Amino acid sequence: MNLKGKNIILGITGSIAAYKAATLLRGLIKEGAEVQVVITPAGKEFITAVTLSALSNKPVISEFFGAKDGTWNSHVDLGIWADLMLIAPASASTMGKMANGIADNMLITTYLSMKCPVMVAPAMDLDMYIHPSTTKNIGTLQSYGNIILEPVSGELASGLVGKGRMKEPEAIVEEVVNYFDQKKN
Repeated sequence: MNLKGKNIILGITGSIAAYKAATLLRGLIKEGAEVQVVITPAGKEFITAVTLSALSNKPVISEFFGAKDGTWNSHVDLGIWADLMLIAPASASTMGKMANGIADNMLITTYLSMKCPVMVAPAMDLDMYIHPSTTKNIGTLQSYGNIILEPVSGELASGLVGKGRMKEPEAIVEEVVNYFDQKKN
């Protein structure tokens, strides 16, 4: 329970690797973290809010307002609450929006309101990952102080083999635990 007492926002974007978010969420909770999921509209095409809500025991936040009752989801409150924001998987589109402050969804407005460290786990096809615009956006995100969890090489959803595969959930949980352990020392 190395993450006991830690509040983590898990941001999920529109990537096939979103299916790994369920395992990642479970791993963070098993380590003792309280996790709030914020998902992009495209992310919901890959994994359901029902699955994520059942695993986190919290409603999943996706929209600025509650669909039925007009409740406002405050990205500012989330920014104050969190000890860490982890965006996994992070699509090329989301990283481009983060790098350029394009606040057109709840995940990006939450990111822009963060007062805590942000970890980003890119996941995309190898050609997208090595594209100059993606490389530039990753550099920009690093210059803002974001921690990039480098993708690994392996078989990708396209059937190609190369770098762009999101780190496995267990490895990401280990990175999060190690981050907080280093902060204690």
